[in-house]
This record gives sequence, structure tokens and C-alpha cells, in this order.
Amino acid sequence: MSDVVEKTLTALPGLFDSQTGAAKITNRLRQLVKSITELTSKHEEENLIKQELCAMKEQVSSPNTSMKQMREIMVRAMYCEMLGYDASFTYIHAIKLAQQGGVLEKRVGYLAVSLFLNEGHELLLLLVNTVLKDLQSTNLIEACMALTVVAQVFPKDMIPAVLPLVEDKLSHPKEIIRRKAVLALYKFYLIAPNQVQHIHGKFRKALSDRDPGVMASSLHIYLQLIRESPDSYKDLTGSFVTILKQVLGGKLPVDFNYHSVPAPWLQIQLLRILSLLGKEDQSTSELMYEVLDESLRRAEMNHNITYAILYECVKAVYTIHPKVELLEKAARCIGNFVLSPKINLKYLGLKALTYVVQHDAKLALQHQMTIIECLDHSDFTIKRETLELLFRITNAQNVTVIVEKMLDFLRGCNDEHTIIHLVGKVSELAEKFAPDNSWFIQTMNCVFSIGGDLLQQDVPNNFLRLLAEGSESKEEDDQLRLYAVESYLTVLKGHTSHLPQCFLQVMSWVLGEYAHLQGSVDRREVIRLLTQLLDQRSVSSETRVWILSALTKIPEGQTDLILHLAERLSSSQDTVLRQQAQELLHLSQDSQLHEWVLPRGAPWDAIEVDSSLSFLDGFVSEALAAGAAPYKPPHQRQEELCEDRALNLEPYSFSLPVSLSSCSITDRQSPTLLSVSSGLSGNSTELSQKAGSSTLILEGVKRVWGKDGYLPQKEATAPLVDEPSAAVQPPVQQEAAERTEPRPELSTRNQDKQQLASSLFVGLGVGSSVSLLGRSEAPPPRFRKKPRPHESSSSGTSEKSSGSSCRSSHHTTDIFLYGSFLEEEPATSKSAFDHTPKSTTANGLSQNKDTKEDKHANTSQIFGGDMVIVRPSTIQDKHPPSESSDLTALLPADLKDLPHSDVISLTSDPSLSLSSCRLFRDEALLLLIFISNCTETVIKDVAVQLTCEELKTASLRGNIVDCLEARSTSVCHYALLMDDPHTNVSFTGTVSYQTQPGHTNTLPFSGTLSTADFIRPLVLTTEEYGKLWLSLSHDVKQNLKLLTDAGDPLRTTLNALKDALQLHVVDIIGSEGIVACRLLSGAPCLLHCRVSGAALVMWLRSPHPALPDCILYHCQRALAHR
Repeated sequence: MSDVVEKTLTALPGLFDSQTGAAKITNRLRQLVKSITELTSKHEEENLIKQELCAMKEQVSSPNTSMKQMREIMVRAMYCEMLGYDASFTYIHAIKLAQQGGVLEKRVGYLAVSLFLNEGHELLLLLVNTVLKDLQSTNLIEACMALTVVAQVFPKDMIPAVLPLVEDKLSHPKEIIRRKAVLALYKFYLIAPNQVQHIHGKFRKALSDRDPGVMASSLHIYLQLIRESPDSYKDLTGSFVTILKQVLGGKLPVDFNYHSVPAPWLQIQLLRILSLLGKEDQSTSELMYEVLDESLRRAEMNHNITYAILYECVKAVYTIHPKVELLEKAARCIGNFVLSPKINLKYLGLKALTYVVQHDAKLALQHQMTIIECLDHSDFTIKRETLELLFRITNAQNVTVIVEKMLDFLRGCNDEHTIIHLVGKVSELAEKFAPDNSWFIQTMNCVFSIGGDLLQQDVPNNFLRLLAEGSESKEEDDQLRLYAVESYLTVLKGHTSHLPQCFLQVMSWVLGEYAHLQGSVDRREVIRLLTQLLDQRSVSSETRVWILSALTKIPEGQTDLILHLAERLSSSQDTVLRQQAQELLHLSQDSQLHEWVLPRGAPWDAIEVDSSLSFLDGFVSEALAAGAAPYKPPHQRQEELCEDRALNLEPYSFSLPVSLSSCSITDRQSPTLLSVSSGLSGNSTELSQKAGSSTLILEGVKRVWGKDGYLPQKEATAPLVDEPSAAVQPPVQQEAAERTEPRPELSTRNQDKQQLASSLFVGLGVGSSVSLLGRSEAPPPRFRKKPRPHESSSSGTSEKSSGSSCRSSHHTTDIFLYGSFLEEEPATSKSAFDHTPKSTTANGLSQNKDTKEDKHANTSQIFGGDMVIVRPSTIQDKHPPSESSDLTALLPADLKDLPHSDVISLTSDPSLSLSSCRLFRDEALLLLIFISNCTETVIKDVAVQLTCEELKTASLRGNIVDCLEARSTSVCHYALLMDDPHTNVSFTGTVSYQTQPGHTNTLPFSGTLSTADFIRPLVLTTEEYGKLWLSLSHDVKQNLKLLTDAGDPLRTTLNALKDALQLHVVDIIGSEGIVACRLLSGAPCLLHCRVSGAALVMWLRSPHPALPDCILYHCQRALAHR
């Protein structure tokens, strides 16, 4: 603390230096800092700060306070805010200081504003004119300060006001101005990418700027751009390689050096960019092999910053297309890290090794004894990172040992974040690799006991779902459930006061559902154990509800104790508990009703559930007719509260066309300029209901409740964790490991370590099936989910086996998505020349049903985890080959009438060629993948897996083909939905096939989709449009290009947008037009367009905050290409 205070006292005088730099810091501020450091308690500090704040409040309110004094007050206020005390009364004075003061006052005022206010603060509106004035100032210091504050806290809505000025600064003669302008544009891109997409060409100019600082600033933008779309910037690979070579060669000024290392942070940025560009691209990777080799050679192990460079080099080497020499050097570098006695370097080595084992699991074998020693390391972070490494190399053979190590670590851990993180990994490993039922249940019991109420909700939910859904074998499911019942009865017979609430809830649910499976246990004993929990004070109200629900499900043994318990809790103050007690009371008295409501042993998918709650329609209609307010979701109510508190920036009115002079405007925010006073039926969560309406019109309303109203709920998914992988590669040189691992007579402790190593690293040897850039072929998961009804049998191959993975969608969503495609149809296999079915079978499959099921089981072993990547994608021409156009003839008859895109080539190898085509249905986007056999021989066991984190994907049919005849083509269908809008999304996938028995090849592919593919017209009347406009809160405004090459520019422009983006033009009145569309997930977006001179002013509104930006981006692109 003393060092910080000393540095603060040294730096503060600079804020008060006069133009000659000789002025001293005032005694008042020096005394404040000194007094705080001498205090001995927090209470004394609070009293001192309160006195200081009261004195400052009197000073700022005094009319005699000079600018110099106000400057000092601002610094004192900043110091108080840094200590955590509220000095909000000085915010407005900080803005005044930036507006009215000289250069020194502006400097302090801008600094205070950037520290005090956030981007959404309402006071920032008062700073806009000051920023505009300073951006146009000829004073270099004022322009720098304005650019700095713009890049830090400028609000998104004000970007259009300053964007032209910031853009002009890119050509300023002073390099510091150009550098700050680039950083400001980088901030604009992060918060509003659509507003700067038209100046991407100027980013390239900044990359080639003569000043290294400007060039380095542009790398921030390019790193973000390349992360989103690497294929668009592969032509810059040579430029980035050249820059890195110049940096390594010391061509930059000495000012960029840090501890004699040339521009280390610039090197790190460039290495990250190169790794993204070279991923799965051999030709691009070959351009950077030399410079990566030079980076590894020059970054000697002599300083912390060089360790950071080496770490990024190692990651880049293992990310791009592999080269054996570079892999060996990177492996030696990791070994030096891991074997270092310094804790920081050992941690960095473990972190690098954790990343690398995803590509080469055998590398962990070289350092197995060091990893064993790290498990007992005194440093907490070393042990935690070691467990993360072991998680990456877990398989069915070493899962018990690794899980035990994780649980031992958790038992002595007090960090909540680490507990949450590790118990999720333990539950994932238990579900994926459990050797037997007893081990699985005991491990999950430990998870619930150790994790307690800190567990993420998906951990118990996934466990209970696994028990409920079961697998394909009813006998195995009953054995698992029976063991769970026996285990939980044993636990409840002991001391339960220390058990977490989450564990009690799980046990209550399991006993209520499956206690009848244990025939040797009296039902009265189960009831007695559950009622004992109700009497404990430590049991929460939520857990009591779970216990009552379990008691309700037990059909036999209903005793007077149950009736007495229900009557006692029926008068509880907790409404949920009271309702559950009432249900228990009525069901216990009526056995027939109990059997009908809760049938014993009924499968989870056989119970009919009215998810639309249609039985409440009459009650809702009566309530609305009586004057009740329509239901609003919590997020909509919160938005309305925020709007009430926020400043209103809307214009007061619109100019009325002559033809609309007789129309009444009922709300100043309606862009349609028409009366919207008539009633409108529809979704109560989105459309306002007319007050006093006598009936509720439910026609056209989606009967599914959700967070956003009547919309399908999307199941929460936990982020996927990559499975470990290894390489089929020539043996990695182990000279370093042999030199550093002596082989003396093994002591008892060393023998124990060797035994532990043999248990931990089993399955990673030469015999294991691993590949350099792929995943090890893991055995099938212990608990394989049973396919849901109306789900294609092939979709099981794409499901993740982990507990945190995505589950299949709801039945209602399936019906909505796929319609007539719900029934599984075999893949169609047709000749690429005559397009006629082969004579062997009508569907291209030559195996019987049993064989097909076996193939699916085998395929799930390969594709049960993440993508399988064995070799990089071959660079292909973006344009389809000449014969690709003929592939459209392979479209099924029921799809040929749908609008579709051109067939484009995805990738190919000597055996297979992949092409894709997009079909636009009203309910979903259909992605068709054409798999063409390019050889004269039969290809077997073809399996397609598609992955996209941003989209909801579901395989319809044809993703598994047992036999693909010579020179034939098979069609695979995927349905895609976009819940959260993204400007562009990338999908990746793999095709696995066998040309020879026992030899599996894998061909990766990738592609890009945009928001425009998921937009459909929204047909509305003008009155419905106006009504809906008022209920939407998120809006964006922007001037677009107006197509003036026709007689009616507005109509021509709107028609161009309609054709490009599938929009619906609601109405065109004079110089204004209104357009509507919707995202496939149901979110609407309304566009109000007005001609202003030679530009089209577009105003977009939507309930989804990101949708207007995405649609505006594609509107700009559509008009730019006209």
C-alpha cells in the first residue's frame, strides 16, 4: 500500500502543473492522501471521507470557486471514488470543467468524466457538443483529449454525430491523432459494427501506415474482424508475416522495446492473428512457418515477456496446419516450461500443455511424473491447472483415478468459483465414462455433497433427466434407478442435517418416482424418512415442496400421518407449499384420481402436457374483459421502467404529408402517421390490448409460454468442453525428457508415483487410436440417451454425451420446425450423371434394420464428442464447379418448389466432394449437403456431423449413409434456426467415411451463413404495424444509400431490399414507407423509411436488441451492391 501511495503522490503534481511546470501540489490534497494512509480502521476512514465530501460539496456550490480550485476538487473527488465512496455531486461539475476550462482544466475534466460515467449515463448527452467542438479544434491537445474520451465512454446513439470527424482524423498529419482515431473506431466497431462497416478499406490504410504506433493500433481491429470471418482476410496473411519479420528483425524504433525485447505486445497480437488465419488451411500456414520458427528461436527464456511470446508461439504452432519440425520445437519449449522450478513458468507450461493435449495427447506422457508431482504441489493454482489437464486426457480407463483426484482436491477447496467449475467437470466425466451404476451414483452423491447449493442448476437437472429418460435398455435403466433408491434410503437413515438443499431435493424426487422399484422396502418406511426431513429447521421452503411432491407420488402406504401432515401444511403462509399440501390431501383421499394424474411407471414421454395452458383461456378472457392488464414478461417490465427513468431523445413530431392531413396521430412515436386506436388481437406480450375490449381474440397466437411470451423455450446449455485428443504421428523426440528424468533405484514414494502415473495416463500410448489434429475415438458413453419421439434415428449421432451438452428440442418445437419431415427417411443416393436411383435399394442403403442400428452405434463412438478433424480443409474455389448446378436435380420433390440458393462447393478430397445449397422455408432454413462419391469404388459408413454454436441445428435425414455407390450422390438435410441474431455465423462439420474396412477417413468442411438467410416477411396491415411499433423498445437509426436510377427512388429502393432480404413492404405513402420482417425464431423487426434529399433515413425497431443492427448491416450491403 505504501508503494501505491508514494506513486500517487509522485504523479498527482503533474495534474496541477502550470504552463511552466513549477507549481506544487496543494497542501489540501497532500494532507488528504497522507491522512488516509495513517488511519488504523475502516470506520475512521469513512468519517474522514464524509468530512472531505461535505467540504467539497460546499466548495463546488460556492460561486467564488475558481477554475483552479475546481480542478483540485475534481482530483480529490476522483480519489474518493477510487476508494469506493460516492461523489456523484461532482459529476456535473466535471462536465462543466471540460466545457469551460482551459487546457489543464479540460484535461482534468475529461479524466474525471471517463472515470465517473459509464456509456449509458444520461449526463454524457451534455458532453457531445464539447467533444464535437474539440474534435474540430486546431489545438492538438484538445483533439487528443476528445478522441480519448470518445474511445472510452461515448454512447452508442451518439456515434453517427462524431463518426465523420473521427474518420477524417485518419488522415491527420500527426501520428498521435491517427493512432487515437483508430482506437476510437475500434471501440465503435465493438459496440456498433454496422456503423463502421463502410470504412473497412481505411483500416487497411491504417495497417500500412508509416507510423508503427498507428499500425499497431489497427491490429486490435483486425484481430476482432478475423475472429469473426477469417476467410475474408486471408489475403493479408503476407502483410502480417512481413510485419512480424520486421519486428523480429528490430526494424521498429527502440521506444517499442521492452527489456530489450522488440515490441512484445505487437508480437503477441500478430501471433494470435496468424493462428486464426492458418487454422485448417495448409497453403496459408505454409506462409508463416518460417516466421514462427524465427519467433521460437529469438524468444529466449530470459524474461517474463518472452515467456508470453513463447506461449503464443506454441498455441499458434498447434493451431495452424501442422509441421513436424515446428511441433518438435514447441514440444521442447513446453517441456522447459513444465520442468521449470519457477511457479509462474510451471503454471504457464501446464496451461500450454492443457491446450496442446487436445491435438497431441501423447505429449502428456513425456511429463507424466512432473504432472504427478504437480498434483501435490503447495500452490493452489498449480494443482487446479493440473486437474484441468487431467480432465482433457480422461478416458474410460483412467476416469476413476482422475475423478478421485478431483474430489480429493474439492474436499479441501474453499474457493466457490473453483468448486462450481470442477464439480461440473466431475459430473460430466461421470456421465460420459462411468464404469458401472454404483460408481456413477456414489460419484454424483459426492458431487451433490461437496458442491452443495453452489452447483449450477444444470448439474442436478441433467442427472434427473438421465434417470427419467433412460437409455435404450429398460433393464439397465431400472438397475440404475434401483441402486439410486437404495443409496438414498441409506443416506436418509443417517444424519441429514448437514446435507445441502440441492442433494435433499434430488433424493426426494428419486424416491418419489422410483421407490416402488424396491419391493423389499415398506412404503411406510419411505414416508417416515421423508416426513422426518419436513421437521428439520434447516430444510428450506423450496425443499419442503420437493418432499411433499415426492410424498404425493407414492401411491401406497398413505397413512394418517400423511393426512395429518397435509392438513397441517394446508394453512402454511407459503403459497407454493400450501398448494402442494392441498394436492397431497385431495390425491391421498381419491385413489382413482391419483392413478389417473400420477400413473405409476409411466414413461416420461407418454404423459400429455398442455404446454400452451389452453385451459386458462377462459379465465384470461374474463379477466381482460373485466379490465385486467395484459401479462408482460419481467424483462419487458424492466425495460419500461428503464425507459421511464431515461431521457427521451425522440423527435416531437413528424412532418405530415398533404395527403394525410386528415389522419389522426395518437402517439408521437408512431412512424405510420395513422390512427392506431382500433383494437388488435394478437400476442399479449408484444401487442397492446385495447382497453375495455370485451373478448380476447386468440387466433394466430402461438400456444407456447416462455421467457419472451408465447415463444418456444430454449433449453440452457453449458459450454462444451473439448475432449482430449492425440496424434498419429512419428514419435515425438523424448531426448529432453530422458535427460531430465534420472532413473535411480526407485524408492517407495517413487514406486507409488509410478503406479499412479500408470493409472492416470492409461489409454494414451501407441495403441490408442489418436490423430494429430483430431479426437481420440472414445468408447460409447456409459449412459446413452434414448431417442425422443419424432426424432430421426440419425440425430443421436450429433448429440453430446456430456451432462452439460445440448439436449434435443421440445416436441412442440419439433412439430413447428420440421412439419412433415419428422419421420425419418433414408438418404437418397442418385447417380451424378443420370440422377436415377441405384438398383440395389431405392434409398441407397444396402443394410438391414439391425445392421443400420449397429452402424449408428459405431458412428456415435466417433461423433459422440466434438468435431473429428484429421486433416485440414482443402482450399477450394468459392464458385461452384460446372457440374454443381446439376445437383439441384437431386432435390426431393416436396422441396423443389421452395426458393433456394445456388449450389456451392464446400470441400473435396480424392474420394468425396461436398457441396451445399440453402432452401428457405417459412419455419426454418434448410441446409442441404450433397455428398458425391468421386471414385469408381463403393464408400461405406458415411456419417455427417454439423456444428454451429450460434444456431439451433437438427438433423432431418440422410446424415448417415451405410453405402455410397460409385459416382453417386447422397443428400443430407439439416434444419437451422437462429435464436440470437448474428451478422454472420460460421458452421463447421466433418464427414467420416471408410474406403477400406477398418480405415476411417475424415473430411472437415465449413461455411458461412448470415442473418439474411433467417429473415422472413412479416405480413401486417398499416394499423397492426402502428400498434406493434409502439410496443417495441430497441431501435436504430441510420442514413442509407437511395437508389435514384428509377422514376420512384423510394419504391425502387424498398423493392431492392425486399428481394435481397425477404422483407414485406406494408405501405408506401408519399416519401415514407413502412416495412416488416421477422426472424425465424419469431422476433419481429419493423422498418420505417423516409426519403431525405439523396439519402434514405431508416429507423428500425425490434424487441431483440441485436436484430436491428444485423438487419441494418445487410440493408447497407444490399444497397451497396446495386
